[in-house]
Amino acid sequence: MALAALRVNRLRSSLTMLGVIIGVLAVVILVAIGTGAKDAVEREIAGLGSNIILVVPGQLGVGAFPTQSRLGLRDAAEVRRVVGDPSKVTVSVASGETMRVGRTEAFVTITGTDENIPNIFDRPLAKGRYLTETDVDTRRRVAVLGSEVAARLFGDVDPIGRQATISGVRFRVVGVYRTVGATFGVARDQEVHIPVTTAQRLLGVARINGIAVGASGPDTIEPLRQRVLGALTDLHPGEKFSAVTQTQLLGTIGSVLGMLTGVLAAIAGISLLVGGVGVSNIMLVSVRERTGEIGLRKALGARQRDVLAQFLIEAVLLTTIGGVVGIGIGVGGSLLIDVLTPVPATVTLWSVALAFGVSAAVGVFFGVAPARRAARLDPVTALRAE
Repeated sequence: MALAALRVNRLRSSLTMLGVIIGVLAVVILVAIGTGAKDAVEREIAGLGSNIILVVPGQLGVGAFPTQSRLGLRDAAEVRRVVGDPSKVTVSVASGETMRVGRTEAFVTITGTDENIPNIFDRPLAKGRYLTETDVDTRRRVAVLGSEVAARLFGDVDPIGRQATISGVRFRVVGVYRTVGATFGVARDQEVHIPVTTAQRLLGVARINGIAVGASGPDTIEPLRQRVLGALTDLHPGEKFSAVTQTQLLGTIGSVLGMLTGVLAAIAGISLLVGGVGVSNIMLVSVRERTGEIGLRKALGARQRDVLAQFLIEAVLLTTIGGVVGIGIGVGGSLLIDVLTPVPATVTLWSVALAFGVSAAVGVFFGVAPARRAARLDPVTALRAE
């Protein structure tokens, strides 16, 4: 009977369901975008390597001001002593510079570092070799290029062994990285790695920007972090240093993106609420139009709960059918966004279940008032109104 009543007013039923469809697909798509962003960040952090501790000067946190680095190679040597395995400690100093090959040039990120990068970070080479300890000790002018830099400056020519200039200084290319993409918006394929000692001379600085430490396992990260901070504090009394682990990065960023996903879901939920108001309005109109039908049914013995169930089922059917259609469109839209745009989108089972459950609940919540109004009609009054 409820289905028959909805079919009688196909256009009105379709327009009523449209509000629910829009609300549900908005919930599914926005939650998918929020979840996709969170998953993408987690993959980027995991792609750096495993069990990494990043040591930087100053206090990291929301609202914290940048701190000029007081770290130097002497501090890195002390950290190596504390860690006990020099191969698990690396340094970095970075600057944006223009690199040229003939008349072709590219603006790149010059990173001065040492031979330990492959021992800590996941940066596979496509060809050639990486920096060596001898390169660092003798300040050799050698460079390892990111894939984009190599393609931009050398094209199809093999860059290994060829010359390129940075700030007028010639460097010999000894290696090229595989393509890895971006991490936190930083284009890693546009990086050029040179020995840290060479970078300090090239840039005219004695500092380093940070120190990276590779722990032997997850259980050793926290004790090692505390020892490293203690050693640096002893070397620089009164100075503050931060040692951030991947777990801390994942926790902080995950909580922020989780809140963002919740906000997006709440915003989408407002449109679903508006759709529910539309359902309630249409059902009230339906009760008024069918007053005579209700009176006749009650005169022939229909109980109050029978009439209540009929109109409540109609409301739930409107929102449930709309919810199913909205979920289908939302899942399809999310997949298209993920494939056709740079915006990551991940459809989760819980978001689909939530959207369907909320759509059904909206039907119950907004259908109760019209259904109760229909059920409480006096049959004599209802028949007289007809």
